[in-house]
Amino acid sequence: MRRGFALALALWAGMVVAGPAPELKLLSEHVVDGMRGGNLSGLALCGGEMWTVSDRDDDRIYRLEPSSATLWQAQVVNIEVPQVPDSGLPWGLSARTWAASFLRGGELDFEGISCDGAGNRYVVSESRAAVLQVPPSGPASWLKIAPAMIREARASGMLLHFNALFEGLAVNPEGDRMWLAAERERRGLLRIKRQQTVWDCEANCVLLSEAGLEMQPAQFPKAQAVSRDFADLSLFDGKLFTLERNAYQICRRDPQTAKVERCWSFAAEALQDERRYSQAYGLAEALVVDAEGAWIGLDNNDEPRADGEARPIIWRFAAPDGGWSAAP
Repeated sequence: MRRGFALALALWAGMVVAGPAPELKLLSEHVVDGMRGGNLSGLALCGGEMWTVSDRDDDRIYRLEPSSATLWQAQVVNIEVPQVPDSGLPWGLSARTWAASFLRGGELDFEGISCDGAGNRYVVSESRAAVLQVPPSGPASWLKIAPAMIREARASGMLLHFNALFEGLAVNPEGDRMWLAAERERRGLLRIKRQQTVWDCEANCVLLSEAGLEMQPAQFPKAQAVSRDFADLSLFDGKLFTLERNAYQICRRDPQTAKVERCWSFAAEALQDERRYSQAYGLAEALVVDAEGAWIGLDNNDEPRADGEARPIIWRFAAPDGGWSAAP
């Protein structure tokens, strides 16, 4: 009776109760040196080069170059950011971020990076709900995104809270479709299409909007139910992969409907004693999926982990048995 009541209560509260996902195998980890603001918050693999951003740096992105088997050096690529267009967010949300930037830096709060087949890089600003395009050469520019996207997202319960806006993005190789991840409370996935000079919705912008709680993995100290979230996106082999930070998992989704097809956990490796951080939530914020595996980057908020390392970390996980397209 008690068990049945607890399950009913969990479902009423929107908490996900699911079986364990298969565990991914960690192949290597890499310390990132040379990021002025630290706080690695996105990854993109563009033409064989790895790129990243920091949510504390508004005037630069970084190209990562391996300098040893375990150390990557961040090479600065300076960008001149033009005036940010009005995205339609309420003034209060933008004002809170502007005020917070005086304490932490990073008024634009870059939270994700992606690229297309032509080498254009796309960086999402969480604070402004806007996307900056950085071409291989020439000046950066903000994408012209139809106001309908923000209106539809907010009408679906997303983008309502400070520091809980867009947390990741993915662009297809053709550079004409983009997926954006709303972080939490409610989390969601949106898709827009380039139509000449404006990016607009294809029928509906919102593919998914969901609230509720999800249990942290059993390996997490004092695991509890926390808000479902998205931390980043990666597009690979025609599928959309979501980095689900608090659940310590990567999920494969249908890019047309956002329906979950399969998930894999990285909790067993990430939560080894020497790799643990003192924060009471997940820190994975960056994802790249490719044929051989997945790259996951951590935003550790300048805090050291148990072994004392305080610089950003990138993990390399092997692809699951049978590859990312394997059926459950």
